[in-house]
Amino acid sequence: MKQAVKVLQAEKAWQKGWTGKGVRVAVLDTGVAKHPDLKNRMVCFRDFVNGSQTCYDDYGHGTHVSGILCGEGTLQKEYRGIAPGADLISLKVLDKNGNGKREQVIHGIQWVIHHCKDYGIRIMNISVGSVREGNEQDQKLIESVEQAWDHNIVVVCAAGNLGPYPCTITAPGNSRKVITVGMSEDQHNWYSGCGPTYACVCKPDLVAPGNQIWSCNAFCTGRSGTAGSRKFYCQKSGTSMATPMISGAIALLLEKEPWLTNVEVKMRLKESARDLGMERNRQGWGQPDISKLLRL
Repeated sequence: MKQAVKVLQAEKAWQKGWTGKGVRVAVLDTGVAKHPDLKNRMVCFRDFVNGSQTCYDDYGHGTHVSGILCGEGTLQKEYRGIAPGADLISLKVLDKNGNGKREQVIHGIQWVIHHCKDYGIRIMNISVGSVREGNEQDQKLIESVEQAWDHNIVVVCAAGNLGPYPCTITAPGNSRKVITVGMSEDQHNWYSGCGPTYACVCKPDLVAPGNQIWSCNAFCTGRSGTAGSRKFYCQKSGTSMATPMISGAIALLLEKEPWLTNVEVKMRLKESARDLGMERNRQGWGQPDISKLLRL
């Protein structure tokens, strides 16, 4: 995370006092564990898999993603998330194996739409992807995220890990409306999803660091302190890790300029992106520079 924070220029926002405070983000994933870095960030938990009333993560993916987004770095500051002041609404839509039914994901999206005003949800992070292009359920998934977008929710989706070939963006990241995120590293071993989509939409929109990212470990067994705190963190890779980098950047922007619409947010991301010199179907507009995004 330390290197990702540096690359994205997040520290410049923190130095100005912008941490994403008060911005609420819904994360649709495998849930969230009771991790020291996230306990103060949790606002609401909903389980669409097992119906639990208590937050948990039996796979670990969602906790890792949430840490990248808004982890406070309580045990180790170098693992602080991009928007450590943002609030987290965790929706468990994937099971203990990291798998899920499209219906569960759709139910999660619909819940966000119906409760966005109640909870003040501005951003929805979906580090989840379906690989069956043209499937009727995939189309319903795309329609659901576009409905959320039409409710002025900033929807941020992973591009998937099926690259390097064209037409490998997974649903719902292949929606024209949403912000689709690929991974910026590993150019020699590329697996980040590439565009265009089968509907000839240029994707991804942006890329961010996603390779070997250290973040919150759902299965932490270590003691807090310098010796044991490392066990509270683990390393994961993929566009799932890049996606909350962008959601965190958006949370910083919306704290500073809460009046922006989701379309305006998307345009600001485009304007502030740094060209990495890759093909458009790999990098989209490029990689955000948070200092430029926030016009610091």
